[in-house]
Amino acid sequence: MTASARIDVIDQDLLAALRQFLGSILRLDDINALLVASRLPMKQMVMPTLITDPNRLDAIDPLAPAFPMNTAKVASKLTRKPVGATMAVVMRPCEIRAFIELVKLKQGRLEELVILGIDCLGAYRNADYLKLDGGDGSLSSMDFCRSALAGQTGTEGGIDIAPACRACEYPVAEGADIVIGLLGVDVDDHILLQSQTEKGSHLLSRLELPAAPAEENRAEVIAALVARRSAYRDEMFSATGQAVQDLEGLTAYLAGCVNCYNCRVACPVCYCKECVFVTDVFNHEPIQYLQWAQRKGVIKMPTDTVFYHLTRLAHMSTACVGCGQCTNACPNDIPVMELFRTVAHGTQQAFDYLAGRSVDEKPPLSEFRENEFNEVVGIGAK
Repeated sequence: MTASARIDVIDQDLLAALRQFLGSILRLDDINALLVASRLPMKQMVMPTLITDPNRLDAIDPLAPAFPMNTAKVASKLTRKPVGATMAVVMRPCEIRAFIELVKLKQGRLEELVILGIDCLGAYRNADYLKLDGGDGSLSSMDFCRSALAGQTGTEGGIDIAPACRACEYPVAEGADIVIGLLGVDVDDHILLQSQTEKGSHLLSRLELPAAPAEENRAEVIAALVARRSAYRDEMFSATGQAVQDLEGLTAYLAGCVNCYNCRVACPVCYCKECVFVTDVFNHEPIQYLQWAQRKGVIKMPTDTVFYHLTRLAHMSTACVGCGQCTNACPNDIPVMELFRTVAHGTQQAFDYLAGRSVDEKPPLSEFRENEFNEVVGIGAK
């Protein structure tokens, strides 16, 4: 069951229209909280905030081209156990896909959640966003939105949105209860709302919003954007694959790794409560390092960096959604996202699986599939 509606935009104030819409949701009797990106008073940093008072929405800014963390991590913390209250959450498509993976891994729940997925126009890397914003909120999210809808995301200084966003071929939130549509829409006049679930249709019907016009160009605009991003993605896959085609190349690619594990902490689908790399397994005795150095003549410090990334790739490449938070968190600017997306793309293709595509689709290796990889195991071979 699907339904469509519109949010009227007054005086071309897109952000005000969104705030009014989200406020109307929060005022519903059975919606107890709203999780949405907001501008914090300190440095105007944009972070996920949990709001229960509909009069405290002045700082929310889901259009800001900032992506300091994947909201799926927060949604997981808030929903992993029943709380007897319903929360609405505004998420980007990659955040929804990451959350769907966490639900399948029993790290989150959908029962007390309404997902509002907003068309994603991309975001800057953390350092670039802070540089462009200046810490005073001078980077207008509405100006960015209009420029991005016109196909322009770069700045005069040559700073473009993050590579993860340029390579993302999923700008529309397919897994949301309600899609907040911007692509192919005259956002100076209205915003498109489309329900994708019975839960979303029920919510829209209660808001009594005006009917949506036919958005004749939406499918065409989305298809063109996906084509551009897919072309960038394929070039990225080719360049990264060439760079790490052997162990020497992979070692050089990861040479700047300092084993800070920031990429693991930032990753929304890396959910283990205890990581093997912070246990005694890799707490080597001092003499061990000396013996390795004596045997080889020289060893790079810290050790185990390549093994760490290979372990993570083996562990969660089937669940990677390509959000880019790993690269965002790296202190030495290692293009971790490019490596993980390249490997994850091949892994997920091999299993005919797309991370976050459906909550009903079981993760690879979690169930026995009789006809899986027959060409490898030799079943049916003559």
